[in-house]
Amino acid sequence: MHKSFSSSRSTATRLLYISNMQPSSHILPISIKNPPPPPSSSSSSAIERAGSVFLTSNDHEDDVHLLVEDKKPLIPTVTSSSSSSSVVNYQQQQRRRRAASDSNLMGLGFDRGGFGRRRFFWSGSGRVDGERSVVARVGSKMLSYIGSGYRLFTGFLSLQCYAFLIMPGVLQVAYYYYFSSQVRRDIVFGDQPRNKLDIYLPENDGKNNGPRPVIAFITGGAWVIGYKAWGSLLGRHLSNTDIIVACIDYRNYPKATIAEMVQDASRGISFVCNNISEYGGDPNRIYLMGQSAGAHIAACALVDQAIKESDPTQSTTWSVTQIKSYFGLSGGYNLFNLANYLNTRGPYKSLFYRIMGGEESLSKFSPEIIVQDPNNKNAVSILPPVVLFHGTSDYSIPADCSKTFVDALQRVGAKADLMLYEGKTHTDVFVQDPMRGDDKLFDDLVTIIHAGDEEALAKQSRAPSRRRLVPEFMLKLASKISPF
Repeated sequence: MHKSFSSSRSTATRLLYISNMQPSSHILPISIKNPPPPPSSSSSSAIERAGSVFLTSNDHEDDVHLLVEDKKPLIPTVTSSSSSSSVVNYQQQQRRRRAASDSNLMGLGFDRGGFGRRRFFWSGSGRVDGERSVVARVGSKMLSYIGSGYRLFTGFLSLQCYAFLIMPGVLQVAYYYYFSSQVRRDIVFGDQPRNKLDIYLPENDGKNNGPRPVIAFITGGAWVIGYKAWGSLLGRHLSNTDIIVACIDYRNYPKATIAEMVQDASRGISFVCNNISEYGGDPNRIYLMGQSAGAHIAACALVDQAIKESDPTQSTTWSVTQIKSYFGLSGGYNLFNLANYLNTRGPYKSLFYRIMGGEESLSKFSPEIIVQDPNNKNAVSILPPVVLFHGTSDYSIPADCSKTFVDALQRVGAKADLMLYEGKTHTDVFVQDPMRGDDKLFDDLVTIIHAGDEEALAKQSRAPSRRRLVPEFMLKLASKISPF
């Protein structure tokens, strides 16, 4: 009987069972007769569906070959009459076969930690490349965050230093803003938050009691920190030359996107056009002006109003014919170009797109693009004269933004002029120069507004020099460290 059993062992196929540790796994027979073929996608698929693997071997063959058959039960061939020595030999051969099977299974893309754990995409050079790709992406993201944080920190620090250097002038203007009888603050013009404006009135000297020219002014602030009080320095200077200044406030991001900002500006302009006569203003001599982001908002409001007026089906509350001229100071009017430029120094494109209500809104709020649309030809024909002012050393919004807008307006037949200030930065023409009492922009505005009014021009020529508000060395240092 031992001989019979030994003979049967020499010819019979031994079975080795490797379970995936799941109680409900199916049992699959695997024969070992030929060298293993390379795994294919179909065999991999079949292996994944299987619940367990059986390895069989022959006494004369040590190679392992996987033959996968779904849902076939194992029928053991080892009988209970085996001798103890046969059992020991059998167990030793099991261990050898198990070691060989582990090696082959690893080569096929499996490990013993869990059957079906695939390594096709992470083995060899593919795994290294994949890991490198992930590390590169994560590293790049971290560097961008570090860069953003660094720029935010340095920008905030520069802003604090800049504010400290111009503080002597700010305090004097703030005192005028809050305590002067010439300032009418917080006049409500709409039902939305921050729908208010301030009006700066000329002194009543009893010599000129007629209606005064008016500037409706939209302040800047990167669409995020705009506030009507930022126009108090301009209002203080111009009101001393018989010009009324109305500084219009508007909601900022994230409380509003550019669409709501333009709506707020348009409501404020409408209020000025319809009510400024109550404050001694001339409704037939209203000038619209904006600075930086405010220049963009004001231009959008003006162009949008012209489009509405050219459509007889739409109703309006004010008319572009009431606007004598549009003054744009240091503004950007093509959002596609501006987004690319600002992305190099902030705000980044992702934030810029959110402020503008999405990338798809850029063309809708780019006056330079809108005026070139043939469908808006009638709207362009009723636009008032446009005068743009820009410093040649402006690195916040480059002077090219004004140049291209003027070129576009002239191509479509609109009247447009550009006035450049050599070596002036973004804040020089609006903050530092007025504080030093030598404001070329101020003089140019007065000359344009009072053109044809000999009495007003003569009065301006006799006026004493404007008083310096901040020492020169502080203004020069402020210009160098300004974050704008």
